[in-house]
Amino acid sequence: QGVLVPGLGTFAVVHEQINSTEEVYTVRRPVFQLDMDMSCLRELVFPKVMMPGDIEIMPLDYWWLSQSNSLPPDVVRGCVEETILLYSFQLRDRQRPAFAFENIGILCCQDNVLCMQFHCSCIAGLESRDTWVALLLT
Repeated sequence: QGVLVPGLGTFAVVHEQINSTEEVYTVRRPVFQLDMDMSCLRELVFPKVMMPGDIEIMPLDYWWLSQSNSLPPDVVRGCVEETILLYSFQLRDRQRPAFAFENIGILCCQDNVLCMQFHCSCIAGLESRDTWVALLLT
């Protein structure tokens, strides 16, 4: 399943099969597909991520988020939208702030490449059997 954060992109978990000389590994790893206004991304490069067609993409659940912080869903929606808008304005103004997602990773810009760097703990939480393979692929 994937989650669409409007104006920013889609987070998902993909299953990837890797063949080694000794065995075949199938791992689950996180991916992020950027979906921002291209005018914000002038002079920036970002990796193209292909989401498999069988992944169900759900909209961000503002009600669920509101339960974790005791704010009404409409306030949470407004905060998310304003934060993404601020981030896009900063990118447009050639500022390169990091955008942190708690327990997931950091969307950052290094050498004009905007990419998602997932925390090791996020990857390990998705893949317990072949964690090192998933870490290397991510």
